[in-house]
Amino acid sequence: MNSEKQSRQWAHGADMVVGQLEAQGVKQVFGIPGAKIDKVFDSLLDSSIEIIPVRHEANAAFMAAAVGRLTGKAGVALVTSGPGCSNLITGIATANSEGDPVVALGGAVKRADKAKLVHQSMDTVAMFSPVTKYSVEVSSPDAIAEVVSNAFRAAEHGRPGGAFVSLPQDIVDQPATGAILPASGPALMGPAPESAINDVAKLIEKAKNPVILLGLMASQPANSAALRKLLEKSRIPVTSTYQAAGAVNQEHFTRFAGRVGLFNNQAGDRLLHLADLIICIGYSPVEYEPSMWNSGDATLVHIDVLPAYEERNYVPDLELVGDIAETLNLLANRIDRKLELSQRASEILVDRQHQRDLLDRRGASLNQFALHPLRIVRAMQDIVNNDVTLTVDMGSFHIWIARYLYSFRARQVMISNGQQTMGVALPWAIGAWLVNPGRKVVSVSGDGGFLQSSMELETAVRLNANVLHIIWVDNGYNMVAIQEEKKYQRLSGVEFGPVDFKAYADAFGAKGFAVESAEALEPTLRAAMDVDGPAVVAIPVDYSDNPLLMGQLHLSQIL
Repeated sequence: MNSEKQSRQWAHGADMVVGQLEAQGVKQVFGIPGAKIDKVFDSLLDSSIEIIPVRHEANAAFMAAAVGRLTGKAGVALVTSGPGCSNLITGIATANSEGDPVVALGGAVKRADKAKLVHQSMDTVAMFSPVTKYSVEVSSPDAIAEVVSNAFRAAEHGRPGGAFVSLPQDIVDQPATGAILPASGPALMGPAPESAINDVAKLIEKAKNPVILLGLMASQPANSAALRKLLEKSRIPVTSTYQAAGAVNQEHFTRFAGRVGLFNNQAGDRLLHLADLIICIGYSPVEYEPSMWNSGDATLVHIDVLPAYEERNYVPDLELVGDIAETLNLLANRIDRKLELSQRASEILVDRQHQRDLLDRRGASLNQFALHPLRIVRAMQDIVNNDVTLTVDMGSFHIWIARYLYSFRARQVMISNGQQTMGVALPWAIGAWLVNPGRKVVSVSGDGGFLQSSMELETAVRLNANVLHIIWVDNGYNMVAIQEEKKYQRLSGVEFGPVDFKAYADAFGAKGFAVESAEALEPTLRAAMDVDGPAVVAIPVDYSDNPLLMGQLHLSQIL
């Protein structure tokens, strides 16, 4: 059927926007209406798409990002003009840095008013351009389907990210003529060139201390499955950025040196410094600065869907650009022998395993109150089983969790490290629960980050989302504090007052809990996990050992 036969008259451009969203398979839209975009909200009422009103536009983007990361299909945020769009920017910038596909639709003043001093007039296309892969205003009703369709293509293909479409009020209010474009499937890529794959296989064969560094794209399910085949054939030690959590399964855990990020002092960092060959899979420099881990002494291989974003400390010697899973499968087929670990690499991995075992055996014995971070991590490990999804906010707790809480399911854990955005955990959790309502979601934040998006407790209660939110309470911005103390030996702007989080949660209609002794930690967490719906647990934390995070921390110093 040609496009001429598919073309039809739409009573409003908004109806055509919604028709294009339905063609893309969109199941829900997160947002807040306003006068410049309310016709799109009205049109959604006659569609199959669920409208989920949120309490702040940035949180709409966070929820959409969780949908995007877990499904591979772009989540959608819909907001009004002016501050509706500007409030959205942090969420879209975060999604773009994290590699989460999101399409944001923002209202705008009528095209005739763009040059006038009218309220809520902003050049939103220019505002979003630096923090998205695609930022376009619909300039004609005839272009609605094309612009929206291309926004989805940009958001979902390659390394995923954010896309923004500006919808002037007259475009969505007035009639439109045109055809809905079918949703495109994934752009199929072949593997990297065979000759380049052979070259990398030869490098692996000759290497004495090869290491694999995993980035976000390695945690896509197909790529994670192919990675397992490569690890089985090669037995190469592996480390990962925070965003690649769960990409390594339990079978290969003895060769996993843990996650690296922020401070250069982990077992994975030591393997990287020892390496004569580093193979980066699905990695972007935004995840962990190359200057922190690349000494320049190793041969560097880049495997991704895109060529490397080169910088002074990240200039690959070889690049395998193409479908990651297919490339890894072919590379695995060319490996004939398993690596024999050098003595130094073996020592690093054995020590890392000893530290894991030490935490498992003795973490629960840390009985001071407020609680030691490792005691909380150990208790969380018991509730975050393979059927639970975990979303992690930004703060000191995020370092403890990223280093010491493990997972074996790709994309089981969502951690922000691109923008290190506070407030992401609860809205991410709501989005994750919507993707799979049968799966419990645990989110965790500090008391600082929680209050940046805690208004979405009402959204969770309205949806009856099966989400447990854990708050590490210390009455301060502690991650900033430890860095200020090290640099200046004094603190500035990091302290704030207490909140009764149990009462706060109860006021929203969620079930509130407060841990009031060391002995109450585990039973309180179990009780909160048993709640069928939104629950909040406040846990006082003693961060006095945080300065150790910035040095060569060995758990035997604590446990």
